[in-house]
Amino acid sequence: MYIEVSVVKMKVYHLARHRSILNKFLSEIRDKKIQKDSMRFRRNIERIGEILGYELSKNLNYSSKQVITPLGAKPMDLLSEDIVLCSILRAGLPLHNGLLNYFDDAENAFISAYRHHPNNDEEFEIVVEYFASPTITNKTLLLIDPMLATGRSLVSVYEALKKYGNPKQIHIVSVIGSLDGIDFIKNHFPVNTSLWIADIDNKLNNKGYILPGLGDAGDLAFGEKM
Repeated sequence: MYIEVSVVKMKVYHLARHRSILNKFLSEIRDKKIQKDSMRFRRNIERIGEILGYELSKNLNYSSKQVITPLGAKPMDLLSEDIVLCSILRAGLPLHNGLLNYFDDAENAFISAYRHHPNNDEEFEIVVEYFASPTITNKTLLLIDPMLATGRSLVSVYEALKKYGNPKQIHIVSVIGSLDGIDFIKNHFPVNTSLWIADIDNKLNNKGYILPGLGDAGDLAFGEKM
């Protein structure tokens, strides 16, 4: 088990607490020299998504089905949940792809959410614009955001998602998060929520970025934005 923290409303699964090949991919996305290779950065985020998806899958529901082979029949436990993957553009795309590699029958949703600094200072608000989603009623929602910094983007996205229905279960999937961000989201998500995160850092700087973190995941994956 990878339970790092158990709270009233949310279980947090912190995978990097246990030694595994995951740490190689985490070290490379953090390393300021290696992360300059944007193709490798995207692939490492994707591989981290695959690992998170595999571990998450152990907590989903399954039903037994007969699989017919050329030589007979074999009963197998197969996934029996309707899954929706929802990622926050644009940084969430490589992580989304990693999860989609494993949950290849899932439906998909995409949302743009970004920090807007109306006064050109350190204060910001989260602006949600583009949104495309299927209904999520009675489905298992995987909410994907690689960097869980303040947690405000995730909460804004969740509020926007409510018009698409009420999910049966929510799994938040992140690569790196802060303790402050985790504390924030656990007070804004329902009891049927779990967080699956590769690694957790202790601090945020005065601009709300994770320390030591890795920098801007969107810029590292796709280039600097205007």
